[in-house]
This record gives sequence, structure tokens and C-alpha cells, in this order.
Amino acid sequence: MPASPYELVRLTPLMRRGPGRPGISVAVIDGAVARDRPEFAGRRPVVLADAGGTDGTGGAAGARSCGRGDVSCLHGTFVAGLLGARRSCATPGICPGCTLLVRPIFAAAGAGTRSAPAARAEELAAAIVRSVDAGARVLNLSVAPAQPSGSGHRALEEALDHAAGRGVITVVAAGNQGAVGTSVLTRHPWTIPVVAYDARGRPMGLSNLSGAIGTRGVGAPGERVMSLGAGARPLVLTGTSAATPFVTGTVALLLSEFPDASAAEVRAAVVGSGRAALGGSRRTVVPPLLDAWGARSALLTARRPRSAGRRAPAPLGRSQ
Repeated sequence: MPASPYELVRLTPLMRRGPGRPGISVAVIDGAVARDRPEFAGRRPVVLADAGGTDGTGGAAGARSCGRGDVSCLHGTFVAGLLGARRSCATPGICPGCTLLVRPIFAAAGAGTRSAPAARAEELAAAIVRSVDAGARVLNLSVAPAQPSGSGHRALEEALDHAAGRGVITVVAAGNQGAVGTSVLTRHPWTIPVVAYDARGRPMGLSNLSGAIGTRGVGAPGERVMSLGAGARPLVLTGTSAATPFVTGTVALLLSEFPDASAAEVRAAVVGSGRAALGGSRRTVVPPLLDAWGARSALLTARRPRSAGRRAPAPLGRSQ
């Protein structure tokens, strides 16, 4: 019988250690988020406004609520729910104790099960810089540039460089076209590209693949993933957009537990967590499945020699 998405990537034991810390800010660069959902009660996402006080889509920051036909808001709420919903919910959030920052970048976009929202590269670049400057430690990009790869992406490359220079870990969806090739997001040396795996732990054919994705990426649950929807019923999505928050949440929990670890150490632990399945090397365009608990173990082992005599890793906070 297929494992739950959390169990598939061994997130459950990591989540049991706590919900994460408020000092770790996770930015969701996506559609708007329905912040009035009761699942966010107590720790509502913070909307990052621009200089004019709008939320990036032309509306007042934090004022938007999802309607049933507002597909971009549904997508943003789905992603935010996977990260920040209370643990007591039917669809528990991975790191609800962390601070969730929301930077909407589109007013309407397809939220079909096989396509990720798209945004202009310049808008995406501005959102990355805004999130980094607001203190984000991790960026979740379950989106894709609207332009073809290679056109108008200088600003986006510079924004990704800005994130890397600040030690911010950027997790990006590989895309759902089932193609072999890279985008400006997946080929940047500092990002962690994420492909979708099915409920039995097999790579899904819809994911984009490449040498860069196989070398620096990981897989995560992407088949019929459940999270927050517009009403009482959960929303179910399939694809790399749904898979990406599992990796983002893992990064946030590791940063919470190992506050002295560098971004490079945490990123290396996450990217290297699935290498055992490939004999320790990366010679394929398909990245291995994330092993969240294995990433924690690797990080703990790597840091033990220099932390001898120092305190043990910090608890992640009180459960929510």
C-alpha cells in the first residue's frame, strides 16, 4: 500500500521534533493566499507589500480571499497550506511554527493538475529580491517563468544570485512539461530543483528533467497531494508545484533545528539525502527521492566533530 506523502520522504519523524521556529522565514512566491483560513489561525501568513502598499497583483496587501474560480489564489493557498497549516488539520503543515511570508506575483494563472502558474521573469525577479530583503531564509517557487528559456532572464539570474549571496536557499519546481531541458530557475547553481514522484516512490513522467536537475535536484511527493482549498473540502493537485513544498519544509525544519548550520551545509544535506539510491553518484537526469530524516542524520554527523562539547541540536519548538 502506498505510503502517505510525509512518510514517503521520511518527513514524519522530522516533523515530530517540532513545528519549526518563528525566526526561520519561508517565502511563498506564488498566487495570493487566503489568510483568513482557520487552518492558519494563530500564525497567519505575512503578505509582503511593495512600496505602494499593494500585494504584487495590484490589490491591497493581505486583502484578498479566494473564490472558487480564483485559480491563482487556490494555488497559492494550497502551497502555503502544505507549509503553514496547523498540525492538527486533516492536511497538516510541515513547518507551521516558522514565519510564512507571501509575495503574490500573478492575478490569475492555471492551477490544473499538470501545469504550474507562470509569471513574467521581471516580476519573479522582483519578488525574489523583495523576499530576500524581508528576511526570508528559504524561498518556495512552485512557479515557472512565462517566457521561453533564455529570453529576458538577466534580471532573474541576478535575483537568484542575490539570494545565493545572502545565504538564502531557493527551492524550485522543475516543471510539468515532461521535457528534457533546463530553465533559468533549474540551471542556476544555487537552486534545488524538485521533480514529482508518485505515491509508490517512482518518478512521474510529467516532470521536466535535465543533467542539472539530476545532479542538484531531489524528488518529492507529487501525485494527488492534498492541501487547503477554497472551502471545507481539501484541494488535490498533481505535479512539481505540489512536490516543491515538501523540500522547502524540510529545509525550514533543518534550519530551525540547526541554527548554527550554514545554508550551504543544509542544502548539501538535502540534495545529498537520496544519493544512496543511486550508489552515491549522480549520472542520471532523474534525481533521487528526498530523504528528510536522512538529511537530518547527515547534517548531524557532519557537524558533530566541530560541535563536540557544545549543546545538542535545539528542539524545533512546541507542536501546533
